[in-house]
Amino acid sequence: MDIELARFNMVEQQIRTWDVLDQNILDLLFSVKREDFVPPAHRLLAFADLEIPLGDGQKMWTPKMEARVLQELDVAAGESVLEIGTGSGYFTALLASRNARVTSVEINPRLAAEARGRLARTGFGAAELAVGDGARGYGAEQYDVIVLTGSTPVVPDAFLAQLKAGGRVFAVVGDQPVMTARLLRSVAPGVVTTADLFETLIDPLENAAQPARFLF
Repeated sequence: MDIELARFNMVEQQIRTWDVLDQNILDLLFSVKREDFVPPAHRLLAFADLEIPLGDGQKMWTPKMEARVLQELDVAAGESVLEIGTGSGYFTALLASRNARVTSVEINPRLAAEARGRLARTGFGAAELAVGDGARGYGAEQYDVIVLTGSTPVVPDAFLAQLKAGGRVFAVVGDQPVMTARLLRSVAPGVVTTADLFETLIDPLENAAQPARFLF
């Protein structure tokens, strides 16, 4: 396989057509090598428009999803980022490539260990990785950007409380068969705006928050 041709085709045929036009983002897709984060058994699928399995029921986002979310978040140099669900570590690397300070939390110890190794080998070892359950918030620090890489029926208030002024949360919200990619932004103390970006379906975070159920 001609890897560079496959990468070029991925960008031109999948990612540009999904309204990802920021040249800085497109450039990252050439410099951060996706194939280095794909399990060896699936390396030939690194540029395919599909969710690559990582084992234990976990999957990578599709390339167009990764690129679109990165564009929507518009991460700036020096910003602090909390990623819930490290997975393969590829999106962690893309975030770190924006010169952001990244903390990534992964509930699966095997995936966390493998991602840590990939990030170290590819020059992104400065990203802070932790093993833990971040589906309903993580720690007490505040962040400029929070990304949930699995879906959640509702966005826990804990994440909104962890946003700095001007900060934003990306989450895929809902249950099968209806989910919406959503960007929430803190515009003033206690004031959060919501923008629905596109419809998609991804697997839920383990232990994702559930909406309150009313009993009659």
